[in-house]
Order: sequence, then structure tokens, then C-alpha cells
Amino acid sequence: MILERLVAVDGALPGHLLTEVTALYASNHAFFALSGDLPDPHDIRVEHVAKSLADELAHPDAEVLLARSRGRLVGIAVTLARHPDPADPDPWIGLLMVDAALHRTGVGRELATAVEDRFRAAGRDAARLAVLENNPGALRFWTALGYLVIGHREDLALRRPCAVLRKAL
Repeated sequence: MILERLVAVDGALPGHLLTEVTALYASNHAFFALSGDLPDPHDIRVEHVAKSLADELAHPDAEVLLARSRGRLVGIAVTLARHPDPADPDPWIGLLMVDAALHRTGVGRELATAVEDRFRAAGRDAARLAVLENNPGALRFWTALGYLVIGHREDLALRRPCAVLRKAL
């Protein structure tokens, strides 16, 4: 698996990448039905994905990573080097999504490990993330990777109830 950083070119995201990421998001309509992040989980459009990615990239501590295997986009990870809460010292995984056709094949685990390796290389000793309370499958995935629930709170964007998890790296 190869990770490549998504970078805007002249303030815009390349069209071919938006098309690829839109297909990846569309394959995960079940997640978007749970999260409410996009207007219609069964009609995910390039303009929705472009806005979502632009919002992520607007944050100075955010990084959007595209995961490729054999040249094909297989996943995406959005990380945050620092949480807005100054008392929180850890980097965050804001999103980790794998093409739905590849669920339960080890690609998600491989992508999560690659993100953790990037954090370690940057001198970080732990990572955090939040899982929506209505997404028990995601909670099982992350706890199987060694993340522990350390609290519960609403997310900052949409005030949804979440479990906060942490893993020492």
C-alpha cells in the first residue's frame, strides 16, 4: 500500500482524484447514512466530496492521505496533527475509509497501521479518534486494533454522540 498526500493545485483538487474519491465515498453509503455527513448517502456527488475535502484541507493541521494498491484507490485517511482542545496532546484520525468492496480483507488494518507509522515517524506516542455511538462495527474494528475507549462526548462539527478512543503507539 502506498500513501499519497492530497494537495490542492492552484486552490482546487484535481478532477480525476475527485472522481476516484467520490466513487470510494459512494461505495460506503452505509457509513454516510449513519453519519449524516453528506446530503444523500445514496446520491454522493463530486461537488459534495469536493466541499468535504476542501473543508478538511482548510484546517492547517489536517492531512488527507490517499491509499493506493496496484495503482487503484483503496482507501482514504484524514488526520489531524493537533486537536482543537489544547489539553489534548495526541494526533487524531478523523476519517479512515476503505472501498466497501474491500471491507474485511485487511486493507483497513493496513491503512490504519500506515497512519500510525506516520505518527510514530513524527515522534508521536499515541493516537486518538472518535467513533459515532451508532456505529458498533467501527467500534469493533478500532478496538480489535488495540484502541481503548477513554471517554464519550459529542463531536465538534455536528454534535453527534461519540466514543473517544486512544492507542499508545
